[in-house]
Amino acid sequence: MTRALRRAKTGAMDRTDQDSATAWFRLAVSLVIATVGNVGIWSIIVVLPAVEAEFGLSRAGAAVPYVATMVGFGIGNLILGRIVDRWGVARALTLSGLGLGLFYGGTTLAPNAAVLTLFQGLIGFCCAVCFAPLIADISHWFRRHRGIAVALVASGNYISGAIWPLALAPVLEGGDWRLANLIIAAVILVVLVPAPQFLRRKIGAAALRTAETEAAGRRAAAGLSPRVLQGLLALAGFSCCMAMAMPQVHIVALCVDLGFGAGRGAEMLALMLLGGVVSRLASGALADRIGGLPTLLIGSVLQCVALFLFLPAGTLASLYAVSLVFGLAQGGIVPSYAIVIREFLSPHEAGARTGVVIMATIFGMGVGGWMSGWIYDVTGSYDWAFLHGIGWNALNIAIAVALFLSTKRLRLSASRA
Repeated sequence: MTRALRRAKTGAMDRTDQDSATAWFRLAVSLVIATVGNVGIWSIIVVLPAVEAEFGLSRAGAAVPYVATMVGFGIGNLILGRIVDRWGVARALTLSGLGLGLFYGGTTLAPNAAVLTLFQGLIGFCCAVCFAPLIADISHWFRRHRGIAVALVASGNYISGAIWPLALAPVLEGGDWRLANLIIAAVILVVLVPAPQFLRRKIGAAALRTAETEAAGRRAAAGLSPRVLQGLLALAGFSCCMAMAMPQVHIVALCVDLGFGAGRGAEMLALMLLGGVVSRLASGALADRIGGLPTLLIGSVLQCVALFLFLPAGTLASLYAVSLVFGLAQGGIVPSYAIVIREFLSPHEAGARTGVVIMATIFGMGVGGWMSGWIYDVTGSYDWAFLHGIGWNALNIAIAVALFLSTKRLRLSASRA
């Protein structure tokens, strides 16, 4: 067989890998990994009361390990995304799984809050590979169904947030947060170390070359440089999550202020997460039909509408309803960024590019959560905090509109071809 014939046959095989049975199996494994691995950003939330009681911390002091977790998570999405681009997702996942097992084990020996905070920052860094880098990897394996594939892996984050607190509840009822973390360490080592071995295979070079050519053509037709598009998406991601943080971070506190209790607030947060899963799947299916940018714009507008609905909501029933509406509105926004990146930027840089934007969204959640609390402290009401979030959401919409309009040339050029 000549070298040219071998290349031709290999290229054909590479292209048929996309949307194949192999790709769907890889998606199933990736979803399991995301559901288990994303425990890193949820576990500290459910053990906070026990940590606060054991170390005698203030509420603000007890939140410091969570802040460290999110900082580590944001940085990890960037750095591990670059590693995945270079060496593949399997190695990064295996090393992160070992690291998570080690660091969770370390938290069970933490003598004080400072040591716990250090371990939580490392946990956040390691679990980051189960979000943006894993999303970037699965995006290579789908073309016709890329939107739904990305949405499913991204949903692992919310599913993790729904499953792990329920699974750990019996242990945490006794206040034994160290035992809870030890259980998490064991599950991670059992699942997150062997499972990545099913993801060792990389997508073929022919599929990547095709994607590179298509992305370059779209950028040229839309008049966008990679650096400008990357910067605009990062700013849009930061802005949308500045707005998103207000309900997600403060809904429990809002319910306490209104006299409904923390339990009701926790139920509303669960409703948001459930709605977010539905929204991500629906948005993924929509993106497969109309593209990432229109889907991003639709999600951004719907989130803004949902934020306005919180302002008049003051009864228990209305807050339940608006919480669900908010979850259904916003869940598809973050995965849309990954889809836009794959449509317009080089697939060889997908991990790093997606990592930058996801890091911006995470920092937006962190800063937005803090700003909402500060505004409440100054004004004594969450109304101005919601309006603050709506302002950032308006910036997010403006960026999405500008990017969407820039693609008119792409659609016009395609119709003339």
